[in-house]
Order: sequence, then C-alpha cells, then structure tokens
Amino acid sequence: MTRLTIRRPDDWHLHLRDGALLGAVINDSARHFGRAIIMPNLVPPVITGDDAVAYRDRILDCVDPNYDFTPLMTLYLTETTKADDVTSAVKAGIIYAVKLYPAGATTNSASGVRDLDKVLPVLETMADLGLPLCVHGEVADPQVDIFDREAVFIQTVLDPLRRRIPKLRIVLEHVTTSDGVDYVRTGGANIAATITTHHLFINRNHILAGGIRPHYYCLPVAKRESHRRALIAAATSGDSSFFLGTDSAPHLDSAKLTSCGCAGIYTSPNTLSCLAHVFDVEDALHHLEGFTSVHGPKFYCLPVNKAQITLVKKIEPVIYPQSRNTDEGPVTIFDCGTPLYWAVEV
Repeated sequence: MTRLTIRRPDDWHLHLRDGALLGAVINDSARHFGRAIIMPNLVPPVITGDDAVAYRDRILDCVDPNYDFTPLMTLYLTETTKADDVTSAVKAGIIYAVKLYPAGATTNSASGVRDLDKVLPVLETMADLGLPLCVHGEVADPQVDIFDREAVFIQTVLDPLRRRIPKLRIVLEHVTTSDGVDYVRTGGANIAATITTHHLFINRNHILAGGIRPHYYCLPVAKRESHRRALIAAATSGDSSFFLGTDSAPHLDSAKLTSCGCAGIYTSPNTLSCLAHVFDVEDALHHLEGFTSVHGPKFYCLPVNKAQITLVKKIEPVIYPQSRNTDEGPVTIFDCGTPLYWAVEV
C-alpha cells in the first residue's frame, strides 16, 4: 500500500501553551487535525468556564484561516472547583472534559489535587453529566520510583476511584505501561486510554543510554522496551479503547537544555508520518483510521470528521525541520530515530 485515505484525525491530548509560543505551534496541529482536547495547565491554569472561553478565543485568533480546526476546551480540576461551575460550562457548550493532575506530577501541576476526597462531589456530578475525566495517571509520591508511578496510580488511585464512582467516564492519558494497557483493555466501556506518538518510538534507553538526551524527556517518562511493545500492540490492534492523544508539548530549547529541564516532546509537525510508519511496520494500516479518527470521537460521544486526508508513501524519506522558530527561541521537533516515508498529501 502506498496511498491511504482516512477521515481527518483528531488529537485527544494537546498542549498549545500561550502567547508567542501558541502562535508559533498551533498551525502544526490545525494543518492536519480537525479537533483537539486542549490541556489547561497554563500559568495560571484554566479553572473556570470564562478562562476556557478566553483561552479558546486566543487559540482561534492564531489559527490559519485556511484550516478548519476546533479546540475542545477542558478545565483544570482543583480542590476548590465547584460542581455547579462545571455543570454550567458543560451546558454552555464550553468544555468537553475536566483534567485531573495529581499535584506535583508534571509540568504546571502545582495547583492539582492532593486529596481526592475533596473533589468527589465534582466527580459525581461529572458522572451524572457523562463528562469525561482526563487523568494524568501517576502518583506524585517521592517514595515511589518514577518508573513505577503509573502502575501504582492504577492500583491505589484509579481503580478505587472507579469502584467508588463506576459511572464516571475516564481517559487514562498517555498510557506508558503494559499495566495500563491491560487495565484499560479489561476495564469496560467507561474507561479508555490515549497513546502518544513518542511513546510508540522511545523507551528509557533512548533517554539515558550513551548520554542524556533531554529532548526525549517527558512525563510520564518512557519505560522499558516491553512496555513500548505493549503500547504498539494496543494502538495497532483496532481496540476502540485506545486512541491518539499526542501529548505534543512544546518547550523552548532553553527550557529543555538546562540543569533541570522541562518534560515534554513536540510531535505535532510529524505525528502522522510517525504513526503511518508504525502501523505500516506492524502490517496494521487498516487500523490507523480507527486509532486516529474514530475511537476518540466514539468515547467522547462526538461525530467523526467528515473531511478526509490522504497519506502517501514516498520513495525518498520525508524531511522535517529540526525545530520550529519562535520569537523567544527554537523549539525542537521530535526526532523519531528512523527515516519516515509517509506524508500527508497536500
């Protein structure tokens, strides 16, 4: 197969930042994706419906008018979030999910949740509304090894929460372990997981072996090769519990290349080439449309995109720029470590 036409994809986990950086990166997503779930971990975070409307407007102001792109806004869950505020934002058509960050787990998560009991009224309301909860699935306990934090989160936080509020619809975002894959696969209709582009390519050796590579540092951190293989198997299986959430997270190089570098990998420019490569290698191109364009809308109870895109397999490798320039400095684009031959037809 050298040509593949699919419904226009969506990105169910995207960081767009704000200000000049937003303007520099937004069209790398808008060019190929019809919609995206927008992460709310700005500084200050997006915690109210008014915050979400203002951020949505700033995003749309930066989108190239030639692209049809819809940002799907989320609220950042805090211990002071009110159930009535969430209900109002849903009924006004402002938000499509609420994001749970365990406090201290990742970038700009200081305002996140420390005591889950304090947000149970909001979560119960969300269950009644059918509003998905997107979770960063890691414990922030410094006593737990960073490579174990997803598995411990599932055991000590996620599973007890689901038993307590079984109607709550949950997306385990950027799943990185076979533990997470197995839990979602057998978890029933009210749980799904997003899988990133970069976690399909890198394991922890890529970050640490032969020298530290800060542009591969992300949270959740990449795990063992056996976990990467489990993610590939899940993504390419056709199982509708799994769908694309790039977790594309641009940081200025100056913030990555420092003594305490930021976590995040910028994958929006070449994600579709990367994914087509993975699915082609796995002889699963027939499942690419489901993963990128169908399973996510199904879980979020939204229609699939009517527009289509065509991917073409080239004879020579597709060349992407190494970085995207901004007014504040360059942002390095993900290097997947292998030649890419698939590209979106213009």
